[in-house]
Amino acid sequence: MRLGVISDGISRDVRVAAETARAAGLSDIEFQYMWEYEVGDLPAARRREARALVEDNGLRVSCISRHIFARQTVHVERASNEYREQMDSLKRCIDFAHELGASTVRIMSCRRETILFGGGGAEQWVVANGAWDKLLKLLEAPLELAAREDVKLVIETGNGTMINSAYTMGRLIDELDADGRLLALWDPCNALYCGEPPCPDGAQALAGGKIGHVHIKDAVVRPQRATVNFCRLGEGDMAAHLQGIADFLRAENYAGSISLESTYRPDRGDFADGFRESMPLFARIFGAG
Repeated sequence: MRLGVISDGISRDVRVAAETARAAGLSDIEFQYMWEYEVGDLPAARRREARALVEDNGLRVSCISRHIFARQTVHVERASNEYREQMDSLKRCIDFAHELGASTVRIMSCRRETILFGGGGAEQWVVANGAWDKLLKLLEAPLELAAREDVKLVIETGNGTMINSAYTMGRLIDELDADGRLLALWDPCNALYCGEPPCPDGAQALAGGKIGHVHIKDAVVRPQRATVNFCRLGEGDMAAHLQGIADFLRAENYAGSISLESTYRPDRGDFADGFRESMPLFARIFGAG
């Protein structure tokens, strides 16, 4: 396993993020927001600068992560301008991934429909009938583009999106049968919000090579209060699961990247301080040995 960080969790200044990642002993960096741009929107000069900073700091780009399809509902039509704009963004991200030598690009899975499956009358009253099948259709074009461009797509288990658990991600991979072109970006902390324990439930749902990338963070999650509070790694609801996740990934012979998602900001500090506070435990649990 290779350890990395999402760059803007340290700083949107890529130089600061890259130098901090190198100083922390990380091998990988993931790009999401860079300077004043969302990834995929950088002008040519900034793209060249980013590549130079990655190379100068001896880093590998693990994933290009844009929130593609995150704000769209599943009712969007493939012929619409809205959908075409998202596909254009995906193409720009893939082009940037090629420039940086990255093979993985993140997309999201449309805004969440809460109940996708059910019976005993639920299908009449509360199930979002047809939403799941529509999502499958909407993902056909991204997967065709990924095949042409020879990259892998990962979909994140995201709180506000259709795929909000490892279970739904595993089911999506099985039903799309994308020949390894689509994998999970497993964020087990996000999946706490829908009540899915990372171990054993989340791990079992993604066993057998379904994981293409991993995000690790910690939080105190209280869905009944509609509340999430981020915290130092090992001090929230993820504390009991971190070692089990690492053990599972090693048992799976997972050789991909794990990004520390530096979303914790301590009192009287910034996100870079949160990164430094969480980094020792992250390295100890997920690092070599």
